[in-house]
Amino acid sequence: MSIPHGIKRLGVLGAGQMGTGIAFVSALHAKVPVLLHDKSAHQISKGLSLIDKLLAKDVSKGRLQASDAADARARIQTADSVEAMRDVDMVVEAVSENLDLKRAIFREFAAKIRPDAILATNTSSISITKIAGAVIPEGEPAAGEVAKAVSGRVVGLHFFNPVPVMWRVDAMYEYQKLVELISAVQTSQDTLDRSRAFAEACGKEVATSQDVPGFVSNALLMPFINEAIMCLEKGVATRDDIDKTFRLGMAHPMGPLQLGELLIGLDTCLSIQQTLYKGTSDSKYRPSVLLERMVDAQYLGKKSGRGFYEYNN
Repeated sequence: MSIPHGIKRLGVLGAGQMGTGIAFVSALHAKVPVLLHDKSAHQISKGLSLIDKLLAKDVSKGRLQASDAADARARIQTADSVEAMRDVDMVVEAVSENLDLKRAIFREFAAKIRPDAILATNTSSISITKIAGAVIPEGEPAAGEVAKAVSGRVVGLHFFNPVPVMWRVDAMYEYQKLVELISAVQTSQDTLDRSRAFAEACGKEVATSQDVPGFVSNALLMPFINEAIMCLEKGVATRDDIDKTFRLGMAHPMGPLQLGELLIGLDTCLSIQQTLYKGTSDSKYRPSVLLERMVDAQYLGKKSGRGFYEYNN
């Protein structure tokens, strides 16, 4: 029996690629009104422009009726502050992979958003338990009823980039249908059940993971990409031959270097790899020196116009 998610209004903090994508699928597929907030007015404008382009493209391709696109767009509004999202039933944080930043945001959520709202993070590697610990009011015992109530609302909802891509059936885009659901030690069963139901209402398939560094997805994927960069660094093979090996020999839709640049960004790859290394103290997660240098040079992949490959507009 399906459990109703009960999300009548959603808040999304962060109007970057991930936050914009989450707002898009929530409005279009779950048909939930969305309040999108970002401190940068430019980023908000850029995100809304992307949503308009995605909807127009779907209409032009015959995947969506113009009336449905208009309805979805009307469901997405902006909020000028966290306080303006107070009455949402769920808020999803989609900012950069930085634990201190996420802790600060969740403390603000706990103070300013309705006390029964679900507090979700789109983190791809950071401990949900550590984030949940940040919402406990100062002076409250962690095992007390107040702490249990507020931290029990925190959950990991890891959407995959690009979030809006779900309708394609070719192998390259099949996995973007996934949402990884991660429970903190403190997360309540009700929060988990409703979060799963909401992700499914967004048209996604849900996989669950324990709260370990990188969860399932990045605990496996990031060492793979990192090892490919180490092969390039050591001169084992060229960039093209590394990617060709996995495209043609292992039936991967793209090689590991392409994947890191096109769908993730080398800065995010490095951040996640550092989280894995710090969280486990296992040398197999040590970031490649070349990966660190590429990030130092701001050669991040498609989003900066250059990585191991070069990109035009």
